[in-house]
Amino acid sequence: MNDLELIASSAVRLSLPLAFAAVGEYVAERAGTLNISVEAMMLGGSFCAVAGASATGSASLGLLFGIAAGLAVAFVHGNFSHRLAVNTYVVGLTLNVLVLGLTSFLNESSKATPHQVDTLNIPVLSDLPLLGPVLFAHRWPAYLLLAVVPLVWWLVRRSRWGLEIRAAGESPQSADVSGVDVNKRRRQALLVCGLLAGLGGAYLTVGEVGSFNQNVTAGRGYIVIAAVIFGGWTLRGTLAGCLLFGATDALRLALPALGYALNPQLLISAPYLLALIAMLVFAKGRHGPAALGTPFIRGIT
Repeated sequence: MNDLELIASSAVRLSLPLAFAAVGEYVAERAGTLNISVEAMMLGGSFCAVAGASATGSASLGLLFGIAAGLAVAFVHGNFSHRLAVNTYVVGLTLNVLVLGLTSFLNESSKATPHQVDTLNIPVLSDLPLLGPVLFAHRWPAYLLLAVVPLVWWLVRRSRWGLEIRAAGESPQSADVSGVDVNKRRRQALLVCGLLAGLGGAYLTVGEVGSFNQNVTAGRGYIVIAAVIFGGWTLRGTLAGCLLFGATDALRLALPALGYALNPQLLISAPYLLALIAMLVFAKGRHGPAALGTPFIRGIT
């Protein structure tokens, strides 16, 4: 592959873990929960995928362990925030710190055998110039996104459950009057987010990296939140945001290899600076769900 193909392929690969998690975050935010614990979901999924793959000898089974970890974080967050009415931001930040400390400790006290899922080259399509190696030569879980995106779009935009999810995010009091269990729908949306964020974190380690390092997600969960805001709380915009952040990360890694001498600290911070700028620019001009981040307590307006 030439330099352009390498950068484009890296951009797509680095976007994939973000995309899985961002699709889940999109569902959670449409239900009214600004899910800060998506970082904990991804990090827990990353560690448990490697641990599960090492224990079973199968990277594919490791993905299931990663999904289970994401669901566990979502279950805790949902019950604390939407059953016990604890401040959702406090819960999210606490879970992020807890999972970071827990995975760091477990990683130091255990030795996992590296495993990676297989690469799947799509016949004929992977041989196309430029587009072939960029789009059709990835680890096999990457192609799950082709099913996840339309399924989530249909669930949120076309199903009754999706209508109730959007109502919980836009006008929870009206939804409650209509018979919708608002907090239950928000918990369910968090579980969807946990499943997909856990899968995204698992893909990062058993798909791309092959092993777990301390804080391997490195704030990608916060970039996921920025991608949803960047995309104006639409699914296609969210995916575009993930691709943009992935491309920035790919350039960060590629420029020094291509002989461009740039400040290394600036390169490392580039994706996060872009995320901050995107939130400042696009959050001001676009409006998310009206009740985003607002707790719902029945009978209180």
